[in-house]
Amino acid sequence: MLFGKKKISKKRGRPVPKNHKYLHLRQQLTFGVLCLVGLFGTGTLWYRLVEKWTWLDSAYMTMNVLATVGIGEIYPLSQLSRLFTLFLILTGVIVIGYIVNRFTEALIQGYFQDRIKQRQENQLLESLNQHYILCGFGRTGCQIALEFYSEGVSFVLIEADLAQCEIAKDLGYTVVQGDATLDESLIKARIYNAICLVSALSSDANNLYTVLSAKTLNPKIRAIARASTEEAVKKLSRAGADAVVSPYITGGRRLAAAALRPQVMDFVDGILSSGDDSVYMEEFAIDPVKCPCLNKSLRETKLRSLSGALIVAIRRQDGELIVSPAADTLMLSHDVLISIGTAQQLRKLNQILAPLISKSK
Repeated sequence: MLFGKKKISKKRGRPVPKNHKYLHLRQQLTFGVLCLVGLFGTGTLWYRLVEKWTWLDSAYMTMNVLATVGIGEIYPLSQLSRLFTLFLILTGVIVIGYIVNRFTEALIQGYFQDRIKQRQENQLLESLNQHYILCGFGRTGCQIALEFYSEGVSFVLIEADLAQCEIAKDLGYTVVQGDATLDESLIKARIYNAICLVSALSSDANNLYTVLSAKTLNPKIRAIARASTEEAVKKLSRAGADAVVSPYITGGRRLAAAALRPQVMDFVDGILSSGDDSVYMEEFAIDPVKCPCLNKSLRETKLRSLSGALIVAIRRQDGELIVSPAADTLMLSHDVLISIGTAQQLRKLNQILAPLISKSK
């Protein structure tokens, strides 16, 4: 569905990048302008040196000749200068016609529109802050981008293939064309201001390089990587990935769960993918200083009765996960509450905890 009519057959080869397509046109425009400037300089020098006019009169006469306005001679010209003026008029008409032709072609091909669009995209990239970076727009990357977009998450996509970049731009995504394993591409995607990077490249080695580069440039960033094998999962974890997901391992487990517990899987899938508009799952991070519920038990906070949302788990700072916490479970600094409920219930829970709680997605 995402590829639609723009899917390009491998037999036809990869399309020519727009920058390369416009390069020849830009060179032609530059050549025409330089020729016009050269003619102006040559004419000015001729009238100055041969006719002994002032620099201003020489430049004025040259401009009249090249513009073909027909004002006439400022001073009487010699026969030799009249022959030169005829040459200057003829050459000027040819050069100006050439420039107009190239300029018209640039308008038809959308060169200037693309330049404006590129400038707007660069401004958007420069304004990114607290955003997500998605590396790779293959089958896995398409689904990740779709989830990010539907959730309203601010993200930028890094993709090397031009055809995939064009598809992503048509879908409304912010795109950086480049190799995600290179620091240059990550810096262009504003990795210093990003909060999370998802590497969904097809190669485990490329995912490893991307995670290493990302962690080097921004040690605080949360890095999530795709892996094809269990060995790659271990290596990516050692490289600094905060979470590693193997589509084959995870897919196999979910297929088995769907076969053994179909109703449970339908319910969980509906929550995680927002397929059920009435029930959602959200997480809330406890502020270590200002949270009014800090060091209180769930019974004392009365979150369940006040909001209606259900606290299904608590993730401690050391990574311990408390599933179905008891009423006397204390809420400690840097805890993450995993809650389930309707949109209204989750809003109430957020109001109870906010503005002292920062919600993380």
